[in-house]
Amino acid sequence: MNFLIISHVKHKPNGSTYAAYAPYVREMNLWLKYVDKVTIVAPKIIGKSTPIEIDYKHTDIKLKTIPAIQFTSIKHSIMALLNMPMILWTIFKACKRADHIHLRCPGNIGLLGCFVQILFPKKSKTAKYAGNWDPNTIQPKSYRLQKWLLSNTLLTKNMQVLVYGDWKNQTKNIKSFFTATFTNSEIEQPIERDYSSKLKFIFVGSLVVGKRPLLTIKIIEAIIAKGKDVHLNMYGDGVLKEELQDYITANNLNEYITLHGNQEKNVVKKALKEAHFSILPSKSEGWPKAIAEAMFFGVIPIVTKISCVPYMLDYGNRGVLIEPELESAINSIIVELSIEDALKHKASKAAAWSQHYTLDVFESEIYKLIKN
Repeated sequence: MNFLIISHVKHKPNGSTYAAYAPYVREMNLWLKYVDKVTIVAPKIIGKSTPIEIDYKHTDIKLKTIPAIQFTSIKHSIMALLNMPMILWTIFKACKRADHIHLRCPGNIGLLGCFVQILFPKKSKTAKYAGNWDPNTIQPKSYRLQKWLLSNTLLTKNMQVLVYGDWKNQTKNIKSFFTATFTNSEIEQPIERDYSSKLKFIFVGSLVVGKRPLLTIKIIEAIIAKGKDVHLNMYGDGVLKEELQDYITANNLNEYITLHGNQEKNVVKKALKEAHFSILPSKSEGWPKAIAEAMFFGVIPIVTKISCVPYMLDYGNRGVLIEPELESAINSIIVELSIEDALKHKASKAAAWSQHYTLDVFESEIYKLIKN
């Protein structure tokens, strides 16, 4: 089988293979176990792999390079329009040779793939929509267009579309799915935390506006002001790092908040095992892996009510749902901190739920998608 991946993810040549964003590649390597040949249509960049990038694992893999496109300025828009015919032609040729077409959405390249795949109604296809599938959420027009194309069974034939969450009134090709990080062998009984003494919070995510890391810091600052003994460890990097560190220093929070930058999986895993709460007040998510990973070890998630997060948290029974407003968020968290028995119950339910979604289960589901 020639398995085609159409993606906006940037790839780095690394010997006979390619490196890219680790969570994405780690997932794709499970798909690639069951195919003979891999073709990737995606942008290429040159450079050394970073700690958050890993290699594909396959002996027959080829990259069909296309330019990355964006519409964030007039210049970028003009370049995107000029490059579009070549990109569409590259995708078309790759689809023609493929036995299975796999789209990674949402993204500008994924959108072009959504159009081209219409020309191949008899080919086996899957699409992974890694964003927010909530039909009622406000999203960019390009995202709404991708969702419409993928769920339109008159245009999109022979495709299973994997989405996060369980949504009503969906077309027959929409399949509720999940993602995973840990294996069955990594399942362990979470330690029973003491919620009456020092509380450890953890933030895992990019330091960008969409993840609201500054709001996270302000929430911790306010909890400290209420006399609680807490510490926040932040894992991740991004354009806001310097601004966040300046805020921490200016407000004398260095003793309570530590920015660790990007770290390898095992470093974050160790931190999760020691944390009480994982906080992520994002603006938008698909399936927030950082939250599912925290729950795996009995860490109580504190998350905004977005996408499939309420479903993941069983509407508050497996964690704490907050509004993206400082006072409201603080009030919700303080109320939860006052009931220690309820916290232990949430931690137990969080672990039991997340440990069901292992890489082993994930791989078996992928096998069905490819072979059926």
